[in-house]
Amino acid sequence: MFDVVIIGAGVSGCSIARELSRYDARICVVEREEDVCCGTSKANSAIVHAGFDAQPGTLMAKLNVEGNRLMYEWAHDLNFAVLPIGSLVVCMSEDDRPGLRNLYERGIANGVPDLRIIERDELVEMEPNISDEAVAALWAPTGGIVDPFGLTVALAENAAKNGVEFLFNSPVTDVHRDGDAWVVRASDKELRTKAVVNAAGVYADEIHNLVSADADKLSIVPRKGEYYLLDTTAGQHVRHTVFMLPTAMGKGVLVSPTVHGNLIVGPTAADIDDKEATDTTAEGLAEVAAKCSLTVKNVPLREVITTFAGLRAHQAAHDFVIGEVPGAERFFDCAAIESPGLTSAPAIGVMVSGIVADALGLAKKPEGAFDPTRPGVQNLVIMSFDEWDELCQKDPAYGNIICRCCRVSEAQIVDVIHRVPAARSLDAIKRRTGATMGRCQGGFCTPKIMEILERETGMAPGEITKRGPGSELVVGTIKDRIATPAGRAEGGEA
Repeated sequence: MFDVVIIGAGVSGCSIARELSRYDARICVVEREEDVCCGTSKANSAIVHAGFDAQPGTLMAKLNVEGNRLMYEWAHDLNFAVLPIGSLVVCMSEDDRPGLRNLYERGIANGVPDLRIIERDELVEMEPNISDEAVAALWAPTGGIVDPFGLTVALAENAAKNGVEFLFNSPVTDVHRDGDAWVVRASDKELRTKAVVNAAGVYADEIHNLVSADADKLSIVPRKGEYYLLDTTAGQHVRHTVFMLPTAMGKGVLVSPTVHGNLIVGPTAADIDDKEATDTTAEGLAEVAAKCSLTVKNVPLREVITTFAGLRAHQAAHDFVIGEVPGAERFFDCAAIESPGLTSAPAIGVMVSGIVADALGLAKKPEGAFDPTRPGVQNLVIMSFDEWDELCQKDPAYGNIICRCCRVSEAQIVDVIHRVPAARSLDAIKRRTGATMGRCQGGFCTPKIMEILERETGMAPGEITKRGPGSELVVGTIKDRIATPAGRAEGGEA
């Protein structure tokens, strides 16, 4: 019997799990995919929003500003990458100044510190590649960039360190009451629990609607965003996150550095029906290319190393849905978590864990029983040669470079394979180490990573996947005897 079952191992679910692990409770996170950070949390702009965009008085506004502050604090304990580079919202004509001023006043109302409007001369000094048409910008120094994979994995590892259990490859198919308990059916398992937290991303409406009355049904619309990711050779084209003035569909196409040294450009915003449609389109990418040039000139799109698309969990009221579902005691929603959901995640974790703990009467663990820290994975890219040499003296595997593009060693890959939750696929290793994220996109290092997975886990080559069941990388070996259409076997008669 669990005290809390959390449905969804994205950044919100893992933040809630980490904060609930401060309490004396048995907690389980259930995830339909093979790892944490497989949905919206892995395919987004990777921005720490300052908090000027959300309407004052909304949960979005409150949790964005609180999450921004906590993000930089948590990075110290949890060892994930975050950089306070600041953000600029660019005004492209004098006619748009009222919109820029409105955004400034909204940010002040939300409590965003140190906001100011800067004029063209200062803007060009800050961003030499800014458009020749730009006249002014809103400068938010508390904006930043973060590693969304690193953040989510760090939260999950710290939660596991403090006793939280994780159940992967387990899509939830039913939730119902049985006396005083909730029963969550996940794949072939039934989990009994005192409380449920629904943090299922674009599927949160389907989970909510299993327990809600007809009058309280929830509808989540997947809002698709397509992106270009450019090589590190383009990473310094801008120094800050550069936004367009926002519209009803979002913050528009941005141009920003990433914590890994790349340049990210996007997203589009298209409401669709298919909750699995993460394909990119020629039309969407053409839109990104056209719009990014409105604010930043000469964006080097020929340096693209990959394109991708993510889905945001949009609902009509355009605010987070957090709280107990009416008529479903101890069933709590954490739904419609779209942008600025990544930034808000730490504050969401604090808020939802507090609501659940109060409802269940949970007691905090004794002093010293909760460990808020998590050791990070070594990063050879930012390390001095002497520091790297010291690591190699302790473990020579740090000198065996597996991913040349991103300078990832055998030792780092072995490390994440043996952590909890463990990396058991190529994408899981990528999220934790950066391997396969470079210019060659895994062309060189994939076979080597597969060999390490096979050696360290005992998995057969045919069991190793890119991203879980259905994405197996090996279907046979060249030495297998393959039957011919005529019924003969290669190397002999049928």
